Amino acid sequence: MATNVDVRRALASLADPRRAEASSRFLRMVPGGYGEGDRALGVSVPDQRTVAARFWLDLSLAETTQLLTGGAHEERLTALLILVRKFVKGDEPERGRIFDIVLANTDRINNWDLVDSSAPYIVGPWLLDRDRSVLDRLAASSLVWERRIAIMATFAFIKAGDFEWTFRLGDRLLHDPHDLVRKAVGWMLREVGNRDRAAEEEFLARRYRVMPRVMLRYAIEKFEPQRRRDYLSGAV
Repeated sequence: MATNVDVRRALASLADPRRAEASSRFLRMVPGGYGEGDRALGVSVPDQRTVAARFWLDLSLAETTQLLTGGAHEERLTALLILVRKFVKGDEPERGRIFDIVLANTDRINNWDLVDSSAPYIVGPWLLDRDRSVLDRLAASSLVWERRIAIMATFAFIKAGDFEWTFRLGDRLLHDPHDLVRKAVGWMLREVGNRDRAAEEEFLARRYRVMPRVMLRYAIEKFEPQRRRDYLSGAV
C-alpha cells in the first residue's frame, strides 16, 4: 500500500520553483492575500491529476486524509483529486466517509481551486437525495471557504435540474463581503441560466439592482450583449 509520504515525494519530484512563484501570486499566497500562509510547490494541475491517478487505488482514506493536512497547496489539491476518484468509484459507506472527511477538513480546503475541485463532486452529489441543512450551516460560517463550499455544492443539484438550493443560498449570500463568494454565487446563477434562462431571470428580477456588481456580471456573462447592458444599467 502507498502512503501519503509516497505521494508527497512524487509531487516534490515535479516541483518547479518558477511555477511555484507564479502560483503563489495567482492564488494570493502573498502577505495580505486570501491564501496568505500557504506554500506552493510549483506542480501543474495536469501533473497533479497524473499523480492522483497513479496513487488513488493504493492510498487508504486515512493516508489520503494525512495528505490533505499537508503544508503544500498541491499536496492538498492532490488529496482532494484522490478523494473525488474514490468517491465516484466507492460504495455508499465509503462515499459517506469521504463526505465526512471533506467537512471535517474545511480549514485545509483553503483556496478557491481546492473548493471548486471538491465541493461540486463530493459534497453536492452526496446531498442530492439527503438532508441538505448542512449547507445552511456552511453558508452562515465565518470561514469564507465554507461559504464557497455551500454554494459550489449546488452545482451538482443544478446538473440534476434542481435550482432551489442555488436560489436559497444565493439569497443568503447575496451581500457576502468576500469577492470569492460573490463570484461563486454569480457563477452558479449562470449555470442555472444555461439550463433554464427564465428561472435565472426570475431570480434576478427582484435582486439584480442590489446584488454586488461582480456577482451580477458573472450571472449574466452568457446573456446577449444588449441584455447584459440592460441589466448593468438597471433598465430591465
